[in-house]
Amino acid sequence: MKLETLPHTQHPTRTTQRWRKPVAILVVLAAAGGGWSVLQNKPAATNAPVAAKDKAPEVLELAGTDVTAVDARALDVKLPLSGSLAPLSSATIKSKVSGVVEATTVQEGMAVSAGQVLARIDQADLRARLQQQQAALDEAQARLSLASKNENNSQALLKQKFISQTAYDATQNSVDLARANVKSAAALVEIARIALNDGVIRAPISGVVSKRHVQAGEKLAPDMPVFSIVNLAELTLEAQVPAAEIPRVKIGQEVKFKVDGFQGREFAGKVTRINPATEAGSRAMLVYIAVRNEDSALRAGMFAKGSIVTDRSDVSPIIPLTALRGNQNEPVVYQIVAGKVVAQPVKLGLRNEDEGLVQVRDGLQAGAHVIVAKLEALKPGTPVKLPAANQDSSRQASAEAGKKG
Repeated sequence: MKLETLPHTQHPTRTTQRWRKPVAILVVLAAAGGGWSVLQNKPAATNAPVAAKDKAPEVLELAGTDVTAVDARALDVKLPLSGSLAPLSSATIKSKVSGVVEATTVQEGMAVSAGQVLARIDQADLRARLQQQQAALDEAQARLSLASKNENNSQALLKQKFISQTAYDATQNSVDLARANVKSAAALVEIARIALNDGVIRAPISGVVSKRHVQAGEKLAPDMPVFSIVNLAELTLEAQVPAAEIPRVKIGQEVKFKVDGFQGREFAGKVTRINPATEAGSRAMLVYIAVRNEDSALRAGMFAKGSIVTDRSDVSPIIPLTALRGNQNEPVVYQIVAGKVVAQPVKLGLRNEDEGLVQVRDGLQAGAHVIVAKLEALKPGTPVKLPAANQDSSRQASAEAGKKG
């Protein structure tokens, strides 16, 4: 019996099958891992644009106090002053003659015109004096007439050699004396007539009665005050200005001032005179300002406070001093252009430190918006958003500029 040996082919098959199963498991696991990775990578890819958007610069919304629109007008530089108002013309009427006041026709606060009768003095004594002087004049004229006749007779006798030259000269001298007495008597008559006219007291100027010094029935003496009158049509503001500031003051400069009691009204005047000497103790100089008072609103003695316009620019863009940045030699402003901050160089002109304004000669136009607040986060190129009110004004300015163009 022959035995056949079978080949050992089954062992390799088992070994191969043993390895295939783990490999298949690995392939499945790898495929599952790849799918999980794909699923994980999809949200990351979706969030990428969001992260990019978060990194975009934020738009800074400005408040109304952070920005201002550039205005175009004339800029004034002023010198503050204060003082009291005084009437340009006033008069204290005094009696020129003595006598008893018969009547007064006006009182304090009443308006009077030049030549108007204010009071009358008893004229009985004045008329008697005038008559007395007139009689003396008549007597002097009669003496002159007699002396003239004697002169004519003496001249005729002198020609006939009946009298001497000395006698004729004495007659002629009597004529000269009589003529002088007539002139003296005539002058006394004129004085008496003037005194009679002075018994009627009249206003020397137009104005308002500020004081009545006497009443009817009182006895007046010469040079005794009767009435005080002030003319309020034009007043003078007498203001003290420090001597160091006087070089800035010129004749004809405009003055604006206010008076207590007229808070909502501003009055105007012009510099007319400058006192050449300083006031003792204050080292200040008086400046006299003419003020028209056509409606008589102002009164003498009122205290006024205002300023002199010492310099004035032409009409040009005006910005606050707080808008300036950089140094004095190269100033810039932060202007808003197309929603972004731009560092705009400017050329400056007249400054008003009191009002905090400065003139811009070049670099800005009226209607432009500039930053006035000192914001640390604000840099050139920063996106910003204007307040609603400024946006409206910006659109209006752009529209007007388009119409002009």
